[in-house]
Amino acid sequence: MRDEGLEALMVRYQRADGDAAATLVERLSPQLHRFFMAQLVSRRYADDLLQETWLRIHAARRTHRPGEPVLPWIYAIARHVRVDSYRKVRRVESREQQVETLPEYAMRRQQPATRGPDLNELLGSLPKSQREVIVMLKVSGMSLEEVARATSSSVGSVKQKAHRAYEKLRELLSGSAE
Repeated sequence: MRDEGLEALMVRYQRADGDAAATLVERLSPQLHRFFMAQLVSRRYADDLLQETWLRIHAARRTHRPGEPVLPWIYAIARHVRVDSYRKVRRVESREQQVETLPEYAMRRQQPATRGPDLNELLGSLPKSQREVIVMLKVSGMSLEEVARATSSSVGSVKQKAHRAYEKLRELLSGSAE
């Protein structure tokens, strides 16, 4: 039902229906934002990536084929935005000289008491490809087929990455990881 609703909204969006566009942004922005935040970026940077994703979706909306699932198409765009941004940051960093940390940023923030392990910290211990698959599967609720489409890989590859990620997370949660 969820995908059918998204597909109908996408068709309306392709026909220049502003209400459909607003509804898509409203429904999908929270999970796209979580996708970017799970990549260990700041909230501000995740906001920028989200905005860039919606700009690209708007520019490419005519390329979506009606009848095809919308979520993998959108996540593929979000993934490309993240990769392009990462490459851009690396190019800039290679040309800039780092200055000393400013005093106000050097102050340690007090961490609130947590009830259990920090999800971002656990996900941060995974390789990027495994982290991406776990976020799409478990946080965004996508199917294996949708994740495979979004990452341009096979279902088997997605299963393998997820399995390896689960093993690593189990290891970390059990305390046997060093």
